[in-house]
Amino acid sequence: MKNRGFDFGDFEITKREILASISIIAMMLLIGFVISGRISNYILDRNEKYNKAIKIESSDLFEYGMITNVGYAFVYGDLKAVDTVSYPEINGEYMYIEKIEEHYNMHTRTVTTTDSKGKTHTKTETYWSWDYAGSEEQRCSEITFLGHIFPSNKVEFPSTEHIDTIKESSHVRHKYYGVDTEYIGTIFTELRDKTISDNSSFYENSTIEETVDYLERDWELWLFWVIWIIVIGLCVFGFYYIDNEWIEN
Repeated sequence: MKNRGFDFGDFEITKREILASISIIAMMLLIGFVISGRISNYILDRNEKYNKAIKIESSDLFEYGMITNVGYAFVYGDLKAVDTVSYPEINGEYMYIEKIEEHYNMHTRTVTTTDSKGKTHTKTETYWSWDYAGSEEQRCSEITFLGHIFPSNKVEFPSTEHIDTIKESSHVRHKYYGVDTEYIGTIFTELRDKTISDNSSFYENSTIEETVDYLERDWELWLFWVIWIIVIGLCVFGFYYIDNEWIEN
């Protein structure tokens, strides 16, 4: 430590720079509170929509809500495929199935190494990898949810799972991913015009209460403050690192 501040070799932090950085931190925190306030308002508005949504677990009430345009709702029930899809080379029937083709290709890359004497050497290496070469998919045309039939685009399907990998040859293979024919869970949707909204989110194996708890989490606010604190730290470090001779005059 010198009389004027702290010496870190590449740069020096003076007492005046420390005082100036406190002002920078205060200003950045003020901006952060303004932004976080807007994020909080967004979260409150979003959660209000969830809190006002009706909760349905019976088929009759589900149908009544669609007929009377009740609006947003959480609905718990069984999601099933009416017509199933598959490929002849694999077993089973599915709500959705994807077939991905991969080719085993040879590639080259340049590798540079340094020996014990400090000399660099460059050589070309070859390696093999399975590379994407195209895909195709099939999906059922209709699904049922809580006993009512809808086009399959009305509900987002659960995530796919790997079914099988079949080699056509030593250099060609097909990987299959699918969605089962039946699930249970909750959808968040809008009941209007005798149907549900397109691409209604489906929360697999979740009750209505579990789904509401999941959706009302305020992770966006926590994420913002983590990122903002990192930004403040980088700004202060950058201020210390640059030449601030003007502040000493």
